[in-house]
Amino acid sequence: MALFFFLIFESPPKVRLVRGPHRCEGRVEVERNGEWGTVCDDGWNLKDVEVVCRELGCGAAKGTPSGNLYKPLADEKQKIFIQDVNCNGTEDELIECDRVEDVFDCSHSEDAGAICEKSPPKVRLVRGPHRCEGRVEVERNGEWGTVCDNGWNMKDVEVVCRELGCGAAKGTPSRNLYKPLADEKQKIFIQDVNCNGTEDELIECDRVEDVFDCSHSEDAGAICERTVRLVDGPGRCKGRLEVKHQKQWGTVCKAGWNLSAAKVVCRQLGCGKATLIKRCCNKDTQGQGLIWLSNVSCSGQEEDLQHCLSGLEGYNNCTHDEDTWVECEDPFKLRLVNGDTSCSGRLEVLHKGIWGSVCDDGWAKKEEQVVCQQLGCGKPIFVPAKARKKFVPGDGHIWLDDVHCKGEEQSLEQCQHRSWGYHDCNHKEDVVVFCLEGQPDI
Repeated sequence: MALFFFLIFESPPKVRLVRGPHRCEGRVEVERNGEWGTVCDDGWNLKDVEVVCRELGCGAAKGTPSGNLYKPLADEKQKIFIQDVNCNGTEDELIECDRVEDVFDCSHSEDAGAICEKSPPKVRLVRGPHRCEGRVEVERNGEWGTVCDNGWNMKDVEVVCRELGCGAAKGTPSRNLYKPLADEKQKIFIQDVNCNGTEDELIECDRVEDVFDCSHSEDAGAICERTVRLVDGPGRCKGRLEVKHQKQWGTVCKAGWNLSAAKVVCRQLGCGKATLIKRCCNKDTQGQGLIWLSNVSCSGQEEDLQHCLSGLEGYNNCTHDEDTWVECEDPFKLRLVNGDTSCSGRLEVLHKGIWGSVCDDGWAKKEEQVVCQQLGCGKPIFVPAKARKKFVPGDGHIWLDDVHCKGEEQSLEQCQHRSWGYHDCNHKEDVVVFCLEGQPDI
């Protein structure tokens, strides 16, 4: 049987935003005959920005900043192609708008800028230690699928890292490093990805979209450098906050810092929830050198600190007495104990460094499904009550109660539950879980 493969080539937009924090913000440039030029801001307004955002596939138009906000300014040799742009806001491309193409009276200090909401990335990394490392998945029509590693290389990873707002590409890890492997029912969407490394999104790269000859043991992985870290603390989830900018690490000023911003940092690092923010209390824990950020303002929902509003990098009047200190809970962990294998037994979760049990109020198959998947133990199986009763009840803390999952969560922590330590149970109600790979002899 003949197999047919289709390479996807998409016409690139004739506009781009440069020197901003992400591809949906920056100085506006337009392309003409293979050359990029700027746009004079005479008459530039939010309706023009709406069209730019739409053409780039970004979110809503948010602002019309001066183009000279984005340093360095355009080279004096770069041309200014258009001015007096007049869009009604409904056009699909900037080239459809009225404009003047002969520019005589503008300089690069008058270049137009644009701020659009950053659209959610169409790629993600799963099962890694943090959001910037893991198995590569891409989204299509609301469904997530994996990427075959045929032809996968560092240039492809560079694009993934850029799209996710992570740091530099660091590796193309082993195809089955991230356990558990993707479910056999999950589709493999693309293979033979061929990026030149400069694209902003993986969807811009050449690729084959009809995959016939790959299995999930060949799923592609990616490792990107993290741009946030906590240092000089008792562990990786507690310490002085530092961010990486222009290849250098620097601290973050406490001015404007709050719990919402700390939540973003903890999530970005793959740690548990934010528990404490404070200033460094002595010179031993203060930073040295650059202070990159101040007046950071987050909603708490951002996936990356760089998606929060802040002052310009390096422009502040802070001292290291005001360095930000953040403490997060350790990463969520669970285990099955006293079973024949690590895939069967009484369920325990780790909280504040102490293992405790989970009450079975409301516990059902969907909850077990999340546990088995998180442990890389396959699917839950039914086991008679007689086999479950052989497990000795736990002692000490009962950490969770009234746990409710949809069955699609990657971690039990993402399921709804009562506050840690609040319950109306005793240890006779401890949850016991059996997964396919840990079925006891019964």
